[in-house]
Parts: sequence; C-alpha cells; structure tokens
Amino acid sequence: MAIRNIAAVVSGMDEEYPYQIIQGINTYAQKNSINVSYFSAFGGIIDNKQFTNTFSNLEMRNTIINKIKETRIPSVIFECKDHPEFYNIGINNYSVMKKLVCHLIEKHGARTFNYVSGPASNPESIERYRAFRDALAEHGIEFDEKNRKYNGLFRSYDGIKAAEAFFDSGLELPDAFVCANDSMALTLMNGLQHKGYRIPEDVIVTGFDHTFNAQNSFPKLTTVKRPLFRSGEMAMRTLMDLMEGNSVPKNRHIEAEPVFSESCGCREEETYDIREFKKNTYMRIESIYTNIHMLNRMIAGLASAENLEDCISVLEKQLRVINCDEFSLCLVKDWENAYSTACEEETVTYPPEMTAPFILDKGKRTSVASFPSSRLHPIPLTTGGNISYFIPLHYTQRCLGYYIITNNDYPIYSLLCHTMTMCIGNAIDNISKLNVLDPLCKIYNRNGFFKYAGYIFKECLTEQIPLSICFIDMDGLKAINDNYGHNEGDFAIKSIADAISSACDSINVCGRFGGDEFIVIGRGSDFVEKFKQDFDAKVNELNRECEKPYPLSASVGCITEVPENKDDLFDLIQKADKIMYEAKKAKRKNRA
Repeated sequence: MAIRNIAAVVSGMDEEYPYQIIQGINTYAQKNSINVSYFSAFGGIIDNKQFTNTFSNLEMRNTIINKIKETRIPSVIFECKDHPEFYNIGINNYSVMKKLVCHLIEKHGARTFNYVSGPASNPESIERYRAFRDALAEHGIEFDEKNRKYNGLFRSYDGIKAAEAFFDSGLELPDAFVCANDSMALTLMNGLQHKGYRIPEDVIVTGFDHTFNAQNSFPKLTTVKRPLFRSGEMAMRTLMDLMEGNSVPKNRHIEAEPVFSESCGCREEETYDIREFKKNTYMRIESIYTNIHMLNRMIAGLASAENLEDCISVLEKQLRVINCDEFSLCLVKDWENAYSTACEEETVTYPPEMTAPFILDKGKRTSVASFPSSRLHPIPLTTGGNISYFIPLHYTQRCLGYYIITNNDYPIYSLLCHTMTMCIGNAIDNISKLNVLDPLCKIYNRNGFFKYAGYIFKECLTEQIPLSICFIDMDGLKAINDNYGHNEGDFAIKSIADAISSACDSINVCGRFGGDEFIVIGRGSDFVEKFKQDFDAKVNELNRECEKPYPLSASVGCITEVPENKDDLFDLIQKADKIMYEAKKAKRKNRA
C-alpha cells in the first residue's frame, strides 16, 4: 500500500484550540496509515498562539497561503472562505455568537456591553464581532465602540490588558463583557474578581471555545462549544477523498452551540464524572511538574556544554524522561560558523544539504552526516501512520536548523516545548560562538576574523571601493607580565581589545590575531583616520580610569587601497603588519 503524506502548517500547537484539532487529525491519520508532518514556528509566544487561520501577522499568513497555492496540492484551511482554491472546514461563527448575545439581552436583561475582540484581520474574529453588533442593533442597543471595545489577539494576556484598560477608563461597569474566545475571557474574569467584582452578580462574562479551563473555572464560563476534534477528522477525510479522486464540497460546516453556564447566571447540568475530572487534573499537574524538572536539568546541563557532543548527551537524557525515542536534530551544514557580530541576516530558506548529528531511531542513537533538506527527515519514513512535529531552531535572526519529534505528543501537550526549543537553540549558538570568538577578549578569534573579514574583502573587490586594514600590536605586554603577573597581562590585553571593539563599529570586523596582536578591517578611505582617533581616545580614557602602574598603549599600522583580483586578503594584512612593525620600531627609537 502506498504511503500517504500530509503536511499541516500551524502558528502554535500548545493551546487547547489547535490541540483538539490536531488530536482529530492524528486519530484519523493513525487509523488510516497516513503520515502527518506539522510545521510550527511557535511564533505565537510573542504575538499569537493559534491555528492556521489565526496567524496574527497578515503578511506572514498571506505568504504561507500563496506558497501553498503555488504547489497546486489539495489543501484544507480552517474557518476561512477567502481562498476558493482551498477546502474549508468551519462552523457558523456568526449564528452561534448571535445566539449567545441575544441570550444575554433577552434572558438576563443586559443593555451595556464591553467587547474583547480577536485580531482585526482574522475571519473568525470578524464574524463574531459582526454577530455581536447585529444582535445589539436588532434589540435597539447602541454600542460605544471607541471606549468599550478592546482589540486583542486571542491571547490569554489580552484578557489581562482588557481588564486594565477598563479599570483605567473610569467608565461604569457594563452589564456584560463579551469575549471572542475563552483564553481572554478567563483572564479578564480573574482580573475583575481580583478587584472585588462578583461574576455574574455584578457583571456577566462570556467566552467562545468551551476549553478545559472554561469548563472548570469558577464560576463556570458561559461560552460556545465547538466540535474541534471532529473538525480535524473532517479535514483528514476531505483530503483522503481528494487523494482517492472523490468529489468533495468546497465548504463543510459543523454546528456549534452556546453553553449557558454560571458566568451569565444560568445553571448548566453537569455531564461529566467528578472522578474523571480529578484524574485528568492530577495527570496534568504531574505532567507539568515532570516537565519543569526536566527543563531545569536541561538548562543546567546545556549551560555548561562546551561542544555539540555535550549538548547531545544532555538532550538525550532529557528526551528519555518524556519517553521520546524518535527524535532528529537537523542543523545547517555551517552551523558552527553561524555566529556573526558584524551582520545578522535572516536566512529565509534552508540550504540544499543538512546534517543530523543526533538521531534517536526507536531509541537507538545514530547520525547522518549529510542529507538533502528537501527530504525533511534525515532517515526516510518507511511506514505510514507516523506523526512528526518539525520545530525550527534559530537564535535571533540566524537559522540553525530544526528538530523533529515523531510519535510523541510533547509539542502539543506541554507548554514548555517552546522553552526547550529556545534552550537548544541558545546552546548551539553558544557553541558556535566558542568556535569564532576569543574567550578572553569577546571579539573574533583568528578563524572568526577571516570568515567575516572575507565578506568585506569580497564586497570591496566587487564594488571597487577602498578597503582599510589596521594591524595593532600591544606595547609592553612582556614587562606587564614579568612585573605584575599574568592576570594583569590578561587585563591589559582585554582592555586593548575593548578599545579596539569600541572604535570598530558594528558593520566592520575586528579580531584577536593571537597573543597581543589584533586586526581590524573596514570599508572606505576615511575608516583609518576615524578608527585611530576613536581608538586613541578610548585608550587614554582607560588609562585615566584604571590608574594602573603601567600605561596601556599599542602600535598601529594601517593601509587603505582598492583591492584587485590578484590580491589576497592575507597579503594585504601582512602589508599592514609591516607598517605596524615600523611604527613600533620608531617608538622604541624615540624612547631610547
């Protein structure tokens, strides 16, 4: 039987909305031997944490959608009819939100409302707000949009900010706060309760999604129950039908229903077993404790890692804790040289070839020296029904690679997965720094200098602009070491390095060439004069502030010329070195 592969693009995976949909997708996939690969940036940690249709950055969402359209592969989107090329799975947000708001007006006599919205460009958010306004208009109720609407992004934190905005407004308490989702409603409700307001006696609060926390909040939240698990299953059935050549409608809808509960003043009949609730709550708490302990050990271990092998050893131990025995660490080929203090450019694509230095394959450790990034998995899957989560590794704007967790739901059930990802990325970045940075001076070592100086050399050669090189040799290091000890010698070397780094702006490159020798490379004919001026000023400042029994000083040799094709960077450095040597000889002669 042919192995079928399906990809899912998500903004974040560790909140209940995407979790329930993903569970529906996975259940169907495993029953039908379909491989599913999830691609998540966890971008929601700062901006937004929801599913495909709730990428809050409109430009990002459009870029993803356009790239998927270009593939001409059958695709399903959730809750969005704006792209007829896609098959849409959704609910009627408008009708169910309107029912909820009408209930507040007709059953509970609410007349004054505050509204907490989702992202302005989000289709669901737009429909829910439109239903809210229409329900009010049909009952002859005016809405003060300027003062009583808070524009959120579906995040829990937005509920906190919405409560703060209301408290700061000085407005009278409304009859009801209507929120576009449960995450915002719950934190808003907590904020109101902390201020002494009673729910629902003083004010009604409602949400949308019927999440686990909403079902178990106090008071229990009035909300909208959405069949998210069924949505995931229906998406998979749609794609399966398309792959088998069957006709499928472009839009499929599943009915949602309002759940009127304690936060609006209604009483909902309990439908679940208290023992089951206690069991689920206990398991969640234990899982959190286990993951926090794992994360603490990982952070401590990775902080002391001096090489990639150290990182892998720490990571392997912690993966065992979460019962993960299928894992791949995939890095760009030049990850060791990914660090740059001179220029950080965003890598928008992975290189053609990747390396996988650490793989757990059914619990057995292995590695792959090189594999095509287009293959995604370093070891191709040979069976169906596998669920893989691809999570990118980067440090600020620098792409380091990605890792894959297969057949383990840690990325969707643990709120700490993103923290683990950042720890791994930071550790790899720190190791790459050790390869190119001088540990004492915190500027480039010889290897790092030649890597990044080479970029400036090529730029000046291509554009035929002046290239400036300064070779700096510290004066009197031997005397400092002999008379005051090597600790003082190290202090003097670092002080000279600090002066060089201070005088060399971020678009140029400086490094420690070895011992007490340093080198700087810059663009333009006026670089040398400015560098020497700033360097001398910084050295003089250090001498005044440090008040050492020895002076800090250095000899400098510089050249400026437009490079030619026959030129070699090392030969140009030697020219500057010779000029520095002559300057040092002149100093000695003057002292004599």
